[in-house]
Amino acid sequence: MAPPNLTRTDAERRAALLAVSGYVVDLDLTDGRGGPGEKTFATTTTVRFSCAEPGADSWIDFVGAAVESATLNGTTLDVSGYREDDGIALPGLAAENELTVRATGTYMNTGEGLHRFVDPVDGGVYLYSQFETADCKRLFACFDQPDLKARYTITVTAPDDWKVVSNALAETEKAGPATVHRFAESEIMSTYLVALVAGPYASWHEEHDGIPLGIYCRASLAPHMDHERIFTETRQGFDFYHRNFGIRYPFGKYDQLFVPEFNAGAMENAGAVTFLEDYVFRSRVTRFLYERRAETILHEMAHMWFGDLVTMRWWDDLWLNESFATWASVLCQAEATEYAQAWTTFANVEKSWAYRQDQLPSTHPIAADIPDLQAVEVNFDGITYAKGASVLKQLVAYVGLEPFMAGLRAYFEAHQWGNATFDDLLGALEKASGGGGGRDLSDWGAQWCAPPG
Repeated sequence: MAPPNLTRTDAERRAALLAVSGYVVDLDLTDGRGGPGEKTFATTTTVRFSCAEPGADSWIDFVGAAVESATLNGTTLDVSGYREDDGIALPGLAAENELTVRATGTYMNTGEGLHRFVDPVDGGVYLYSQFETADCKRLFACFDQPDLKARYTITVTAPDDWKVVSNALAETEKAGPATVHRFAESEIMSTYLVALVAGPYASWHEEHDGIPLGIYCRASLAPHMDHERIFTETRQGFDFYHRNFGIRYPFGKYDQLFVPEFNAGAMENAGAVTFLEDYVFRSRVTRFLYERRAETILHEMAHMWFGDLVTMRWWDDLWLNESFATWASVLCQAEATEYAQAWTTFANVEKSWAYRQDQLPSTHPIAADIPDLQAVEVNFDGITYAKGASVLKQLVAYVGLEPFMAGLRAYFEAHQWGNATFDDLLGALEKASGGGGGRDLSDWGAQWCAPPG
């Protein structure tokens, strides 16, 4: 089921009008008797936001079974005509606003929104979220676009035997037949990076350099989880990125959750990364498969800085998010892990993938035009990931690794907790390479990223 198709033009208008300070979200994942809910869940959102043009109209996004009520600045809104494609209309906004939406969400079985899975081994019910590109609106009412970042305070009522993970740490308390998980206020992030994972997951925990680390998988897969190897690669990744990125990991704790029926390889939710369950190896595998899993682990970790801390303004720069994470993960593998030959693997796997994809009629520019959300979905491909990373590797060679890293550190420092564009990155790299006496990158993007083929 495709989400409502937000256009870039509408997103720009809404971002120019609104600034979101924070969400308070309350979710009930039980059946009311302490067991897991089956088809729907209760979701209540209170969001505070400002409006640059008092008196203007806007809307908030929600996709679910029903909207029971919406109250804007103390006034009850008419939600009888609610349609998913239109969202919830917000007329006559004030300079400062508070909106509360009470609604019923729907569990999904398509790997988007809040996905529900029943383990055929033991009957355990497992939930996990997947919101990229714009499915956070399936969990709670929100302004679902990457440049309306905010903080989130989430409370979840769940069955007693469940573990519940989100982007921040939680405190728990018993509430009748269920348990309430009250998560601390999150750091600032885009809606697509919000995470919720819940169920009778098995877990392992340790700490590295002051960062609480967690690994999770279904209880029935616990005997196969090689958590010690994953913890080792996680520690190596943090040490490498801390040395090179100039800013410490910014999201507190770091959980890695291996979830069932996942549509992608992994997802960089801030502090709560989800992975395809196939990465829990259930038999002996080759060293190559361990290497590829490590690349994915380090790819998602790189996103904590490039994508999560500093986020693209709109999906035009999706390629830059993914290309950078691919390049950084291979560099980290080659310099900080046992996979010293990672660039050879990159040439054989990523570049080959890019060459194959570039020969198809469906090829497109690396920096593709993304006029709306539907255009994003067709660009999660070998051009966006592999060709982009190959060209980025060439840019690093042209600028020089040390000037590139210096420019990257300046870029993170200047744009942390906000949004940025490819031009912002090129400007930082050009300055770091020597300014007027360094590399002129003014035409680099047009030469290498704009043309197809």
